[in-house]
Amino acid sequence: MKKIGSALLCSLLLPIQVLAADLTVSAAASLTNAFKEMAPIFEKQNPGTKVLLNFAASGSLLQQIIKGAPVDVFASADQETMSQAEQAGCVKNGDQKIFASNQLVVIVPKGSKQNPTGLSDLTKTQYQKIAIGLPASVPVGRYTKLALEKKNLWGVLESKMISAQSVRQALDYVARGEVDAGFVYSTDAVILPNEVTQAFVVPVDLPILYPIAPINESPNNILANKFVAFVVSPQGREILSSHGFGRP
Repeated sequence: MKKIGSALLCSLLLPIQVLAADLTVSAAASLTNAFKEMAPIFEKQNPGTKVLLNFAASGSLLQQIIKGAPVDVFASADQETMSQAEQAGCVKNGDQKIFASNQLVVIVPKGSKQNPTGLSDLTKTQYQKIAIGLPASVPVGRYTKLALEKKNLWGVLESKMISAQSVRQALDYVARGEVDAGFVYSTDAVILPNEVTQAFVVPVDLPILYPIAPINESPNNILANKFVAFVVSPQGREILSSHGFGRP
């Protein structure tokens, strides 16, 4: 039997090596549970692929990408942050897809004696500490500020606000009873039913929509586009729905 030449051997192995890749997905903190369920399914459908998930506030993730973090896909909790990513040259307009929607809600610790029924109730003395995501970098905080400003309550409640670096941190503050109330998404409120109670849905003028896009400089562009396609596919939407996300 003749030995296979090294050049021929390399050419035979190359297709297998090309299929193997790490795909880094930076996603808004509120997507944690849904994307953790999606990742192994996508890996199974794309043998050799390992999905690396990075969760944080959308604004923080964008700054990481702008500074050169090796990211292949970006999923934001608001359109404004994705627009900033486009302006910074990180993503293309035509590559962006809206894949989910959400609701802004106020939660209180489980067993709280008095639950607010509207934003004006938060001005009462029993609500001394209110968790809110930083509006500059956390989309849930941005939506909250807009809602409070519309009711002329931002200045009234500002002294009560406890800043959170992400929506999940705001959720944790309420769950541990460190604050009297907090602003999160409805999908976060249902994660800890034994620790928090959803008090009411906050009306917002700007729809809470989630866009996703492959990063322009991704070395795994084909795979990145496949992940985006998976998220917006019927299977992806079913997973999102099971975690409380609405359709866009």
